Amino acid sequence: MIGPARFPVVGIGASAGGIEALETLFSGLGLDGDLAYVVVTHVSPDRESLLHEVLGRFTKLPVIVAEDGMPVEPGRIYVLPARMLLGIADGRLRLREHDPVQRERNPIDLFFSDLARAYGEYAVGVVLSGGGTDGTLGIKAIKERGGLTFAQGSDGTVPRHPDMPASAIATGLVDFELPADAIGAQLAEYARSFGVIEGLETAAAEAAMSEIHALLRDQVGHDFSGYKPKTFARRVQRRMQVARLHRIENYVERLRADGTEVTALFRDLLINVTNFFRDGDAFEALKLRVLPRLFEGRGAGDTIRVWVPGCATGEEVYSIAMLMREHMDGLRAVPRVQIFATDIDDPALAVARSGRYPEALLDTVSPERRRRFFSAEGGSYVVVKAVRELCVFSPHSVIRDPPFSRIDLVSCRNLLIYFGPVVQAQVIPIFHYALRPRGHLFLGTAENVSQFGDLFTPIDKKHRIFQARDTERSGAALPLAINGTQLAPFARRSGQAVRPPPFNPESGASVRQAVESHVVERFAPAHVVVDREGDVVHYSTRTGKYLEAPAGLPSRQLLTLARRGLRLDLRSALREAIESHGPAFRSDIAVEGEEGRIQVVSITVEPLPLREGADPLLVVLFHDQGPSLSRSDAEQRDARPKPGSDALQLEHELRDTRERLQTLIEEYETALEELKSSNEELVSVNEELQSTNEELEASKEELQSLNEELQTVNHELSGKIDVLDRANSDLRNLFDASGLAIVFLDRDLIIRTFTPAVARFIPIQDSDRGRPLTDFAVRPAYPDLAEDLTRVLTDGKEIEREIEQPTIRDGNRRHVVRISPYRALNAAITGAVVSFVTVPAVG
Repeated sequence: MIGPARFPVVGIGASAGGIEALETLFSGLGLDGDLAYVVVTHVSPDRESLLHEVLGRFTKLPVIVAEDGMPVEPGRIYVLPARMLLGIADGRLRLREHDPVQRERNPIDLFFSDLARAYGEYAVGVVLSGGGTDGTLGIKAIKERGGLTFAQGSDGTVPRHPDMPASAIATGLVDFELPADAIGAQLAEYARSFGVIEGLETAAAEAAMSEIHALLRDQVGHDFSGYKPKTFARRVQRRMQVARLHRIENYVERLRADGTEVTALFRDLLINVTNFFRDGDAFEALKLRVLPRLFEGRGAGDTIRVWVPGCATGEEVYSIAMLMREHMDGLRAVPRVQIFATDIDDPALAVARSGRYPEALLDTVSPERRRRFFSAEGGSYVVVKAVRELCVFSPHSVIRDPPFSRIDLVSCRNLLIYFGPVVQAQVIPIFHYALRPRGHLFLGTAENVSQFGDLFTPIDKKHRIFQARDTERSGAALPLAINGTQLAPFARRSGQAVRPPPFNPESGASVRQAVESHVVERFAPAHVVVDREGDVVHYSTRTGKYLEAPAGLPSRQLLTLARRGLRLDLRSALREAIESHGPAFRSDIAVEGEEGRIQVVSITVEPLPLREGADPLLVVLFHDQGPSLSRSDAEQRDARPKPGSDALQLEHELRDTRERLQTLIEEYETALEELKSSNEELVSVNEELQSTNEELEASKEELQSLNEELQTVNHELSGKIDVLDRANSDLRNLFDASGLAIVFLDRDLIIRTFTPAVARFIPIQDSDRGRPLTDFAVRPAYPDLAEDLTRVLTDGKEIEREIEQPTIRDGNRRHVVRISPYRALNAAITGAVVSFVTVPAVG
């Protein structure tokens, strides 16, 4: 954390299209000297950056190219130089060179993570236009440390490449989503209001904090009175800045009037969710108490399935995968492990799939695990393949999409706190459905399943580890979707019903109440009260004639309890009453009772009038139509001729149709279960194929990048070849025009090339290239040629001789033969140059 110099530092990340956004942002800044700005962009390592000159034209603040060890001072803008990675520590900038082999892909995440660690609540992160997801992890790191976060919005100045800011916004951790021209003004306002936190230490502020504790406790059910006072005050200050309120009293009024702001504050207080092995004691308990049970009795042919809903950027997933890998390494027969990691945030899933994290986010990973499960690439750490191959990442909504099945462990930490009670009541039974019998559920420290004690039993209450009870799973199907999100009535499993509010009849001792109670008990028809999901919340007396407990574990689902012959009409009546919000009536229903006797009954289903906002309840009344009959009497009754034989025939056909329909419904429910299981398998296969496809796409991108580099190199080589061709042509023309007789030899005295003028001295042709010079007719006039050539190659000194040689045209003439060493660019002698010069005759 920073020392005495207490001023905010703004990290600004940009990539493709970022120059325009930076110009717009800095154009809106004045000479405000309360903030320091550090700009990190995706700079090509092969080009010098001129960003400091560009930005200098749009702001009056000094723009400086960052240097290693340079102190960070307010009122200045620091720009990342080319071929460097930028960090910050102890109030100074830290530079290190790019690894030319493994180039860092996320320099913005690296700097933001360092900034969060060094400056805490004084850190500000801004993500501008760019492609990819760089900056997402850095924004999360800044938010976790209490900093302020911005992203370029799509209104006003539209980002040319919105992927980077959109990825940051999708995390839900961006405080301000603004156009670039408004970010500068907001930063200036933030600088002016930064001293608010000191104002939260007065006695009046402490009283306001106590009231905020009470508001949170009343509205979200969590008590933050034990929260660290400084941390709590900082999070409150952040919400005040977002709400643009400068007095704590005004913010308390805002909380009283706006439940949404209470929820936003609650989420800010619980933001620290991205660490690996967050709550280390909880993961240690998972390792010791759950993992051995998962692997017990499993062999190489078995599969252990884990589901991590709401996986975000993958830290929790990889934490579990590392624990799994550690346990697997100690086994002889290793079962297959599949960890299904799901989320509705596609950019976060892209970050998770890459498995690439800045070093600052690995603080909670032990050095041993860091060495074993991560490989350093550039300035980041990448999860090794042995861990990544256990994980399958896929978009999935735990509320809307069909759940997984046959899961051994569901790890859902710090997701339920974002759901209201109604959604929690849907999700927790879904987890129970997804788990195998005796499977395990791992929740966050602020979450619980206390209202579902019939579904889960606690294994470790402190660390929120639960085990699914082995409840009956062969009842009705899971919730079916109607109009996208509404749950169809009476389609839920008995063990998964939403718990209704307790049925609390008013108490009293008046005579009227006593009489009414007596009349209801003695003379009212048998009845039950159910919720809209079909779960019984109240029984009257004498319902045994119509209901019976099924075999297996207890159930409160009315359709499961109904006797044979009653279910079809009861189902249709319940549905009609819910859809019409009025009473529904069915009559002439033959119900088979005890000892095979038949009772003809009618049923009435009617909604109960309740206070507004209460969960709807329905009363189901059973009326006997005459005495019960033996089976023979019932058959004689059915066979007795009645007026209107056509109507009688239609009645029989209708009864047969009902029986067939009941059979079809049961077969449909069975087939639906099988289809869901098959669908889940197909989803799993599809996710694996998606993962493979993503790996192939990543390989394709790498190949494309390599191809582009090769094309660039090829273009450069083509240019050099053209230059060499021109140089060779120039030399050839020079030799031809000058008339110089020169022969170039290698170290073995082999002719490499020669000028046309040599033909006047040596009978040599183009086909003689590659032959030793000593093979030609120079020898009679120059017997020491070979010796002199060897001496030049050895000593590197030039030798000059005068010789007489019979020439083809001029007879005997005197010539000067000069032998010089041929030196390469590194000054090494790689051959010799022999030149012939005719000595003009005197007189």
